[in-house]
Amino acid sequence: MVQKAMHFTPEVMLSAPRRSTGVPNALGTKVLYTTSSYNFKTHSKTSELHVLEVKSGASLVLAKDEDISDLNCLDDAGTAFVCLQSGANGGTNVCIGDATWTVRPDDAWSKRHYVAGTIDAPAGNLKIVRLDEEGREFAFVVSAQAKKDGCLFNPEKAKKTHSTGRLYDSLYARHWDRWETKERNALWYGKLSQNKHGNFQMSKLMNALKGTGLECPIPPFGGVDNFDHGRDCIVFVAKDPPLNPALNTKSNVYIVGIESWDKPEGCALRRVSISGFEGASTSPVVSPDGKKAAFLSMKTNGYEADKNEIFVLPDLHAKDLKPRRAFAVNDNSEGSWDRSPSSIAITSDSESITMIAEEQGYSRLFMLEDHFTEEAEPRRLTAKGSVSDCRPLADGRIFISASMIVDNSVYALVDPLIPPKDCGVSDTCTTWSNSNSNQGRKFGLNPSQVSFIWTPASNKAVSREIQGVVVKPSTLDSSKKYPVAYLIHGGPQGSWADNWSTRWNLAVFAEQGYIVVAPNVTGSTGYGQKFTDSIRRTWGGDPYQDIVNCFEWVGENLEGADNERAVAFGASYGGYMMNWIQGHDLGRKFKALVCHDGILSTAGMLATEELYFPFHDLGGTPWFDPGYDATAKGERGNAAQAHRNFGASTLADWRQWDPSEHFANWSTPQLLIHSSKDYRITISDGLAAFNVLQARGVESQFLTFPDENHFVLKPENSLLWHKVVLNWCNKHVGLPAFT
Repeated sequence: MVQKAMHFTPEVMLSAPRRSTGVPNALGTKVLYTTSSYNFKTHSKTSELHVLEVKSGASLVLAKDEDISDLNCLDDAGTAFVCLQSGANGGTNVCIGDATWTVRPDDAWSKRHYVAGTIDAPAGNLKIVRLDEEGREFAFVVSAQAKKDGCLFNPEKAKKTHSTGRLYDSLYARHWDRWETKERNALWYGKLSQNKHGNFQMSKLMNALKGTGLECPIPPFGGVDNFDHGRDCIVFVAKDPPLNPALNTKSNVYIVGIESWDKPEGCALRRVSISGFEGASTSPVVSPDGKKAAFLSMKTNGYEADKNEIFVLPDLHAKDLKPRRAFAVNDNSEGSWDRSPSSIAITSDSESITMIAEEQGYSRLFMLEDHFTEEAEPRRLTAKGSVSDCRPLADGRIFISASMIVDNSVYALVDPLIPPKDCGVSDTCTTWSNSNSNQGRKFGLNPSQVSFIWTPASNKAVSREIQGVVVKPSTLDSSKKYPVAYLIHGGPQGSWADNWSTRWNLAVFAEQGYIVVAPNVTGSTGYGQKFTDSIRRTWGGDPYQDIVNCFEWVGENLEGADNERAVAFGASYGGYMMNWIQGHDLGRKFKALVCHDGILSTAGMLATEELYFPFHDLGGTPWFDPGYDATAKGERGNAAQAHRNFGASTLADWRQWDPSEHFANWSTPQLLIHSSKDYRITISDGLAAFNVLQARGVESQFLTFPDENHFVLKPENSLLWHKVVLNWCNKHVGLPAFT
């Protein structure tokens, strides 16, 4: 990439090449990855497949615009690999590629690969395991949708109907951005074997979940983090079949034994039970020696932000599967380590666990050495930035993919034997790193723009202070004052961290001439589970006061911040907070507000697909009667489950934090953004808020996309989103229009 600095605009951000997660070979000498970029002049997307040589930092293009994904190295040297490529008529080709370092003109993709077999459906999430020492046979697993009879489902070959109507008789009629159908995700297994000519051939695929009633990966975001496999089994997670997913987060860990990878016989299904843990499980991993497994699990059903605890299965082949917690239990029956890992991996010697967990504005890499000892404590291996993926190597080092607010992709090699220090991507435990943008300098950005502040918290019993991320313009003039842009994150159990985003990029706003302040209010993740849990039943209480305190602190203490020219942005729960602020005193202190996919009415949340979310966070169902006995009334199924899971709440409790109760105070100019395919918070909330503002004579605009969901993901739509948002706010604080 050209290293010339440029002004960082939304167009620059959206058109910059995006690197995938890096896939290293076992020796850590090569890295396979893909890039994608969008050209706003030609209105077209391009993609490339690369191999990066670690020692020299040189990168070689292996393929262009070939729709390649799911890269897996076939040998330790990384010269051969297997991947998936979209094929004809909705099928997927399993390709064997050559990553040999040559630069001959005829080294096009057509001469660098051959097709080992074709899957007659869209497939993804390929994982492989070597079955023999010579590397001539591999077990592999992919995910693809299955029809009700367990056969592969190819939407391009599906029988067309003459009516578009759908009839439902239970909850969960739609999810995220699609209406539910009869097809379900499934795991398919097979074998890659070399023939007498040395070429790999794919066996027939078998559905490992056929007849089980289980679905994996779990939609809409489940992928390779939902399953793993060894030489004789597949370990995966799936929702608990008897429980309706609209009211429950409970998912279980299952093990399917595989006697033969090219035959359907001999598959035995076992479920792993954990006493007292009724929430979601994820991130199952099998040790390289195939003897052990580990996974993450939450205690509370109906709560998607509960603390993830690490569990280990010391013997996958034992008659009784007895998972053990990786950490000692404290007085509150929680693991003694007060962090919630998002993913885990097992090291190459099968003796230690690496984990990624949020911690005070960063996503850090940790290692738990000797995970069979409850008294063991994890060791932090990275300090700054946000690690998104880790892959243990054969020599004990760990390859990570990461990002920062100013840098969209960093690859690094971490040596656990070297103690880390707080010095960014040059941590002393990092022996090599490769940045996609020279730590943001290609974009005209630099890490020194990012800092953190601590401001008074509302609930001192939980935390005395809250942390906030501050991003200043790269051209900051200390003699001038800058308008302040306050960004409130969604979730609400989420956080702002030192990571890259193309949806809410803090640096984009800073480069417009704002000092950006992004507070991690009550309910944020990465500050201990108690702090995360404390938002329950106080959506507009402590978090709102945290923002008020932050606003006042910034006005008094942050150099260069002009609080008289302040604007606020928020999406999802952050959008809820925009509507809540609009109805309260703080709303009068902002020049303008931006609400993306925000909640207007708590009662409106009854239209969401995952009802457990408002039921948990608002304290229960709005029709709950403390004196009502569901069992005595003969209630079963969903009704009994809702009462049992979520406890005592009333309509008055819901109305306490309802922004629509405060319409009489709405008077600050506000931009509303809401898209038609957002089934999590329906478009009616955005339209109703816009209608209220218009009817009250308050300056307002409404932006909508018929083809977007809770996020705006398409490049052209995203560019328009940024133009509208920036022009709305720039106009109200006196900054030039964005063109």
